[in-house]
Amino acid sequence: MSWTFSRLFLLAASVTPALGFCGAHTHLDRRAGEEVPISTFGYTGAVGPLLWTQLDPATNGLCSTGTNQSPINMVEGQFQLVPASDIELTIPDVEGATFENLGSTVEVAMEGAGGKFVLEGKTFELQQFHFHHPSEHVDNGVSLPMEMHMVFTSEAEEIAVIGVYVDLIDSPTVLQLHLLPRRASSTLLETIFSSVGEIASPGTKTTTKPLVMSELVTLLKAGSFQRYTGSLTTPPCSEGVAWSVATEKLLLSKATYQAVRDVVGFNSRYPQNNLGEENLLTIASSAKVAPPVEVPANSTANSTAVLRR
Repeated sequence: MSWTFSRLFLLAASVTPALGFCGAHTHLDRRAGEEVPISTFGYTGAVGPLLWTQLDPATNGLCSTGTNQSPINMVEGQFQLVPASDIELTIPDVEGATFENLGSTVEVAMEGAGGKFVLEGKTFELQQFHFHHPSEHVDNGVSLPMEMHMVFTSEAEEIAVIGVYVDLIDSPTVLQLHLLPRRASSTLLETIFSSVGEIASPGTKTTTKPLVMSELVTLLKAGSFQRYTGSLTTPPCSEGVAWSVATEKLLLSKATYQAVRDVVGFNSRYPQNNLGEENLLTIASSAKVAPPVEVPANSTANSTAVLRR
């Protein structure tokens, strides 16, 4: 895809309805009183991304045929850079939120908490946020330890997702505390993950301690967003999702990261093709298999003769 075409494509793309959402079968499509649903898809083996379509061909077809799939490598020409000052984002602090293990991720339910994201004049309400290990989007060729996805929906059931990279930070030494400006681990993430051990098994849930969401909002408003229209990163891989990947990163201590990693495991879809280009699985399925190479009957004797020279 040429730079000019990709730029026009990004600017012309509108926020269109998408069926499902990133982190399918989570808080958005649950009936009142339903227990924590356990995902039927995964990230390795027969339930992994290469075979998501086969898990439900009637629903998941776009996973192997869609041409605007997520995640992608975030490089110039694939997104439109928008200053955070041009976007309205408000998320009130909460006294505590439901924290669940869905088998495919861990998720904080935020439906009805008052989080709002205004995008191109449309208002989206925060439903949940969840985590991927490692990051699904690739930051100009670099994978980060984790990525948080904040899922918003509009009254028209359109979906907008804010992606936030999570990087690691060492615990500071006594000397560093006194001599160097300290880059601190996110209080929000540390608070959420302090109870990750309570939901170590899929299908379990707990309630977090009070969450200071203003910390996150302040961080995101200090940078920019890389905007593009892509898809859900989980089945059914529906397209028309308005992605905003933040340039500001959350920080997490290595000890907490290891605790989360041990619960979440590997749960990232591989980077997809450039926007508008053929799906990688379509390319793979149509690739011609090279014919077997015929080996002359006397090839072994010839090789032996060469070695003796």
